[in-house]
Amino acid sequence: MSPSKENPLKGWRILTTRAGKQSGGLAKPLRDLGAEVIEIPTIEIRPPGSYQALDAALGKIGKYDWLILTSVNGVEAMFARLEHLRIAPEKLHHLHIAAIGPATQREIERHGLKVNVTPEKYVAESVVEALRGKTEGKRVLLVRAKVARDVLPIELSQAGATVDVVEAYETVVPAEAKARLNQLFANEATRPKVVTFTSSSTATNFLELLAKEHYPALHDVLLASIGPVTSATLSKAGFKPDIEASEYTMKGLAEAIANEVLALRPSK
Repeated sequence: MSPSKENPLKGWRILTTRAGKQSGGLAKPLRDLGAEVIEIPTIEIRPPGSYQALDAALGKIGKYDWLILTSVNGVEAMFARLEHLRIAPEKLHHLHIAAIGPATQREIERHGLKVNVTPEKYVAESVVEALRGKTEGKRVLLVRAKVARDVLPIELSQAGATVDVVEAYETVVPAEAKARLNQLFANEATRPKVVTFTSSSTATNFLELLAKEHYPALHDVLLASIGPVTSATLSKAGFKPDIEASEYTMKGLAEAIANEVLALRPSK
């Protein structure tokens, strides 16, 4: 079957670098568009070194006015700890809740909580803008990864909020990723035509794991970024992305890749 508008990615080998547990969220829409998908996660989600700070915050959840969640991973970890601590989700019903994007919002709502704010663009700066005028004098609980950008706590604190930042999970580099990546790029026949990056961490880790001898091959590969923050990370490292999603979601990234491939195809 030749490529068509129904399967524009037919014949395209695409590498995804998302965490293994989540990779299907991008791999499926890419496969639905006809792509051959290779999944080599460059990050792995793990529990934090200690849940002490998160547990303490959840134990006094009634004192907070706002809850901000910046990823599906954070939502899953928080509700797992609520269950462990035997704190009913109903104890969170008084909170105003902000989610960084639609996937995070859906996961929160799946647990029966209402999301009050989801910004139009799914980055920290847009969360700050969406919360402008809403958090002054309020107590805010920010649940996030161990290593994350500090835009949210800094900006909200400067706007008059009292912000508690707690770690719900951390990301590490999978043990087998380096060998798998370099084996893939060592053979011209197996190299992908597109490499996708869904966060700054996936981009940073990919470039650290890939041997410098394979860097020249990246100039013959389309680099696809989920949004401006990830694009900035790639550009800072000297690899300006060829594709950036206009909607910062897995579906948006898959569609952006498909649109680029269609644009590259010679017209008949």
